[in-house]
Amino acid sequence: MFNIAQYFPITDPTLIFFVVLMLILLSPIIMGRLRIPHIIGMVLAGVLVGEYGLDILKRDASFELFGKVGLYYIMFLAGLEMDLEGFNKNKGHVAIFGLMTFVTPFILTFCMGVYLLHYSTMSSLLLGCIMSSSTLIAYPIVGRYGLSQHTASTLSVGGTMIALFLSLVIMAMIVNSFQGGSGGAFWVWFLLKLALYIGGLIWLIPRITRWFLRRYADAVMQFIFVLGVLFFSAALSDIIGLEGIFGAFFSGLILNRFIPRLSPLMSHIEFTGNALFIPYFLIGVGMLINVRLLFEGGHIIWVVLCIVFFGTFGKAVAAYLAGFLFKLPRNMANMMFGLTSAHAAGAIAIVMVGMKLETSPGHYLFNDEVLNGIVIMILFTCVISTIVTERAAQQIRLTKKEEPEMVRANGDERILIPVKYPEYADNLLSLAMMMRNAKLKSEIVGLNVVYDDVNAVANQEEGKRLLEHLQKQASSVNVPMVTQVRIAANIANGIKHAFKEFQASEIVMGLHARQVITKGFWGQFTQSLYNGLSRQISIARIVQPLNTIRRIQVAVPSRAEFEPGFYRWLERISRLASNTDCRIVFHGRQETIDLIRSYIRNRHANVRAEYAEMEHWNELPRLAKEVKEDHLFVIIAARKGTISYKNAMERIPDEVNKFFKGKTLMIIFPDQYGNHMDDMTFAQPQHTEERSAYDVFRDWTYRKINKI
Repeated sequence: MFNIAQYFPITDPTLIFFVVLMLILLSPIIMGRLRIPHIIGMVLAGVLVGEYGLDILKRDASFELFGKVGLYYIMFLAGLEMDLEGFNKNKGHVAIFGLMTFVTPFILTFCMGVYLLHYSTMSSLLLGCIMSSSTLIAYPIVGRYGLSQHTASTLSVGGTMIALFLSLVIMAMIVNSFQGGSGGAFWVWFLLKLALYIGGLIWLIPRITRWFLRRYADAVMQFIFVLGVLFFSAALSDIIGLEGIFGAFFSGLILNRFIPRLSPLMSHIEFTGNALFIPYFLIGVGMLINVRLLFEGGHIIWVVLCIVFFGTFGKAVAAYLAGFLFKLPRNMANMMFGLTSAHAAGAIAIVMVGMKLETSPGHYLFNDEVLNGIVIMILFTCVISTIVTERAAQQIRLTKKEEPEMVRANGDERILIPVKYPEYADNLLSLAMMMRNAKLKSEIVGLNVVYDDVNAVANQEEGKRLLEHLQKQASSVNVPMVTQVRIAANIANGIKHAFKEFQASEIVMGLHARQVITKGFWGQFTQSLYNGLSRQISIARIVQPLNTIRRIQVAVPSRAEFEPGFYRWLERISRLASNTDCRIVFHGRQETIDLIRSYIRNRHANVRAEYAEMEHWNELPRLAKEVKEDHLFVIIAARKGTISYKNAMERIPDEVNKFFKGKTLMIIFPDQYGNHMDDMTFAQPQHTEERSAYDVFRDWTYRKINKI
């Protein structure tokens, strides 16, 4: 009888590498659906395939090698991503808050470890190091709300840097005490080595780096040089008795100013770490976790509760006390707490050090119980951090709105039109011309992206003919237009890269005219495009010539006025109404309507505008009775996680197909803060799932109940 168990655990290096690659590929997709942090997802994947899970993989030497590299990579990237400029601007307050956010959780966690968990002094000290450090897991949220330069963000980033640095110094002392001794002469010698090490690297690395980067421009050579600096610093740290992760972090701090955040070199470094080394390390950590301990009694639950409570409480005390001392509003203190309360990669790095420090034969400073507790703690603190930061950032942003002058002063108007089908292309060009400002004399960019396949050449020729036709149309009305046919393996990426190259301000694109409800409402790549680009995207389904439109109906969500793109889309819609000489009706909340009325009165007095109150976004289907065949219905949507986003917006595809079938339609995703094209950190990969598994389950349950 065939017995599949004989083939497991897998020991063949090739198959092990294949399985790990599949885990790296699938974990973010599955965890994105479950709304679980990606770092935890990689660790859980390791638990699943490891010795204490399904026992699919054997933890061979590759996990030791890649795991070590990944561990150093995590700390190196933490140093590279620190905002040193913001730190320098607020040195005094940052230093005070950094000490507070380190000392408070350190003392509380140390006392908890000694008196509640009855750990040894050294174990409690190292546990204090873990909880006093933090990872800026929620920082992308701050960028999304345009608060990266906010005082609370600067204090949090600087405080995190100081807390992590002090944690690594204390950890290095603990490691060195295990290797050398504990007398006065020992500590004098240790501090001397630490000072020489730090001073030597600060003097040597910048000089060598500056010389090398000036002399050699080759991307591969620069990348190898940076890795050489990283591992030289880590190795030297090990030689003098410090832990290697301290050297990795410190080298990242030193190289911070030489590697710009948006440079190709930084992209190569982040890509390599995110794609292979860091996931390999996290999966290897998961394979060490003994999940059976979770079912052996309530002690592990007690450990997790103690660690989460005292560590998080310490971060909260530091944030709110700093807010009181610096006389900051409560919302800013909330954001400081949210940003500094999460623990992720750094905590795993430090706990792995404790797993290697032998206190007696067969016994280590940290055991499996602590490792399991730390992993579960990471999950809880990441959730707490995300929720608190999201709410605080939203409250701060709601206290001030973007002024129209901020948008108009830029004068950045270059509309990109991706076209593929001739039957839609002319209408899209007409729409763009009616939305543009003729006084600026800016070009319209026509783009055709074709797949890089065997038909690429034929499709290129077809695309050129289509763009030439559009260029003639534009020239006939004296509108300048440039065109490009682009080959790409991924259509959405091709559009995004062209958007960046042409420095476009917005996109006007077509929506297919499907007549049935399908998962493909947005088409093949539209959803990827509006999630991956933070600028305005107008998606139009034009079923009749625009010059025959009699009225424009605009559905505006509440809080739309707090979005940075509020006045851009309002300006475009106003021009469209003016050029088509038709009435326009805005449906929204009174406070939003008041701003729209004021803007139109001051900027477009000739537009015949009407205003109707719409309290809730759930009223969208009601508007179907007012939208006639010769109307243009405009929906102002929002990306997930933004101020004006509502869960009801998930139903836009269903409602459009059900209530607005066959109507001329435009859906606008306004400008948002940040640039998602360049967002990529080891804590937050670029890929996110639009719909969670919980949303799918809720919708399925709702449909089943309605059938009963």
